[in-house]
Amino acid sequence: MKIKEVMETKVITVSPEATYQEVARLLYEQNISGALVMIGDELVGVISEKDLYRVLYPYYKSYYESPESYTNLEMRESKAKEIQDKPIANFMTASPITVAPLDPIMKAGALMLARNISRLPVVENGKVVGIVTRKMIYRAIMKKNFGF
Repeated sequence: MKIKEVMETKVITVSPEATYQEVARLLYEQNISGALVMIGDELVGVISEKDLYRVLYPYYKSYYESPESYTNLEMRESKAKEIQDKPIANFMTASPITVAPLDPIMKAGALMLARNISRLPVVENGKVVGIVTRKMIYRAIMKKNFGF
């Protein structure tokens, strides 16, 4: 199977200037786990729930510099409030890996597993034409092989 057979062509996009809160709300309301970050027609990144969630936890360096601010778990929960107005350009995955519509779905699946990511932008002739997720690939394989 090819990516064009399973990809979603209706792609949710956000600007790199969109705030943490705006993107969190969009993902929540659209019941999706990620979106493409675009400047006009140019793909500049991908933002996911995982990216937004990761911000709530310390990086090793900051933890070792001030562990007391990370041992108070209730305080960690409120971290989202502190960063709600920060642009997602600070948290997104820049220069994302992409696939083409005629690539095999198993290539996309292998890239996702190897890179521990859940979605890939689908690009043709330099233009975003869709998105493919692990869930889409998994469901297509199950449907083809088991008739689900």
